Amino acid sequence: MPQTSPPHEEIHAIKVVPVIRTDSLWVSYIVSVMAAWVAEFVTYPLDLTKTRLQIQGEASKAGSQNASPHYRGMLRTAFGIVKEEGPFKLWQGMSAGLTRHVIYSGTRMVAFQFMRDDIFKKKPNEHFSLYKSAFCGICSGAFAQYISSPTDLLKVQLQMEGKRKLMGLPPRVSSMSDAFVKIVKSSGYRGLWKGSVPNVQRAALVNLGDLTTYDYAKRFILMNTTWKDNHFVHVLSSFCAGFVAASMGTPADVIKTRVMNQPIDSEGRGTLYKSSIDCLIKTTKAEGFGALYKGFFPIWLRMAPWSLTFWLSYEEVMFTIRTNNL
Repeated sequence: MPQTSPPHEEIHAIKVVPVIRTDSLWVSYIVSVMAAWVAEFVTYPLDLTKTRLQIQGEASKAGSQNASPHYRGMLRTAFGIVKEEGPFKLWQGMSAGLTRHVIYSGTRMVAFQFMRDDIFKKKPNEHFSLYKSAFCGICSGAFAQYISSPTDLLKVQLQMEGKRKLMGLPPRVSSMSDAFVKIVKSSGYRGLWKGSVPNVQRAALVNLGDLTTYDYAKRFILMNTTWKDNHFVHVLSSFCAGFVAASMGTPADVIKTRVMNQPIDSEGRGTLYKSSIDCLIKTTKAEGFGALYKGFFPIWLRMAPWSLTFWLSYEEVMFTIRTNNL
């Protein structure tokens, strides 16, 4: 006789849940871009304030730009933008900033992870030495910054439009797409990489300072105090890393901003500086060495919360993916 299942026995269907590997490159890419967008939106006003500060006092051949700067310090610059241009102008050029992180942050994370796991063959739970981490950070940051440099150029030009209007100068660009078209038309596609040399130098120095200092500061705090590995320790480590990264990267950032913002002639060449070295020489000669650290405080104040916001967002999304097996 055929056997039948007992009345109380039920047959349950097996539910197949797709599992996403959180260590895969495409997951790291997507999550890092999302985290970067959150951090960029929160700290963007400091970035715009920094850009305006770095242009102040710039030696220029344009008539009205020879006048004394209207703003002096970080707070007066920020409040001046809000008062004379409106509070939403603190996010002017945000579209270019978000576009930049689609390229920069995603590429940096994927490149770092690839070098760490596929080149240096790091095993799970293996201690990754500081010099290897710094090397991966420098290379991945420099590469990502080079390919994303055009978006930085578009962002800088959009950020300066409010000041140009106050100075009585005609508008240069009206949107990110308009800036892109005008740059390509006047300088060709190579013009999109104007200022890329100091930009890449800055990225390499910032990644070096950020990675090495954050790791060292966090380890130092945990070894010399009774504090646990929590958000408070992360905040302290982020501020230390931000200070070192800002100290190392600000001079290159100033040169990058000035080279990118300078007007060009009919042949697409800069009218103020021939190169980043020329900009460095002229800036220090006309304004002193201290000019290379214009915008240092907003850069520092932005780097710490940006890094903290980025990593907290990144870890939170990764944790959600792991716990829910999305």
